Amino acid sequence: MRNRLLNLYCANAKRGSFSAEANTIYVYDHIVSSELEAEWFGGVTPKAVIEALAGMTGTVTMRINSPGGDVFAGNAIAQAMREYKGGIEVVVDGIAASAASVIATTAAKVTMAPGSMMMIHNAWTITLGDKQSHTETANLLEKIDGMLADHYAARAKQDSGVFAEMMNAETWFTPQEAVEAGLADAIAEAKPKAKAMAAWDLTAFNAAPLVTKTTTETTTTTVETEVEIETVEVISGDPAAASQDSLEQRSRRHAAAMLLKAA
Repeated sequence: MRNRLLNLYCANAKRGSFSAEANTIYVYDHIVSSELEAEWFGGVTPKAVIEALAGMTGTVTMRINSPGGDVFAGNAIAQAMREYKGGIEVVVDGIAASAASVIATTAAKVTMAPGSMMMIHNAWTITLGDKQSHTETANLLEKIDGMLADHYAARAKQDSGVFAEMMNAETWFTPQEAVEAGLADAIAEAKPKAKAMAAWDLTAFNAAPLVTKTTTETTTTTVETEVEIETVEVISGDPAAASQDSLEQRSRRHAAAMLLKAA
C-alpha cells in the first residue's frame, strides 16, 4: 500500500520554485494545499497564487512546469484564475501534469512549448478502515474524477466520457496531441527562455514517459526545461527521524505522516 501523492511530494521535495514578476507568474513546483506542506515539501499554495494575482492588473502570463499535486489545491488556484479581472494566458514550459493540468486548462489561452507535455489521470488517495470506509472513499474519488472530466470536456467542447477514458489510461499529451484534444490552443514557435529548472521524479505515476537525455546514454523518468535556478538542498530521509526539539518540527512531521489526500 502506498500514498502516491506523498511519494510525489517526497521525491520532488524542494526541487522547484514559485515566483511572480511584473505580470508573469512562474508555477515551477508541485501543488500543495497549505503553508505547512510548502515548508516541508516545497510547492505552490493557492494562497501564494491568490496573493500574486491581487497585485496584478491586465493580462497575466502563467508559466507552468509542474508534476501536479493536491487536486483541491489545484481547483482553488483554478478558481482564483477565473475570478481574476484581467485575462490569464498559460504557457506550459515543461510539464503540466495531474492538478497542474487543471490549472493550465483553466486559462483562456494555453500554449505548449516544444518538448513540453500535459497529463490527465484519475484522482489518488489512500484509505484505512473497513469495507464501508473504502466504499465511501471510492465513491468520493468517482465524484472527483467526474468533475475533472467535466472540466476538461468543457474546455475542449467535447463529451466528458472521452476524457474519462483518457484519465483512466493516465494520458500524456505531446504539444500537438494537447492541441488536437482541445486542451491547448497553440504550440510555441521556439522554446522559451525559462526562469527556473527542475528535473521531476515522475515514478509516482503509472505511465510517465521515458525521456532520454541527449548528454548521456542513460534513460530516466524525468522531464526537464532549459532554465536557471540556484541549487536548493533536497529534503530526504524519514521525517519521523527528525529532531524533536520543537513543536513546529513535530507539527511538520505530523502533517507529512497524515498526508492522506486525493491528487
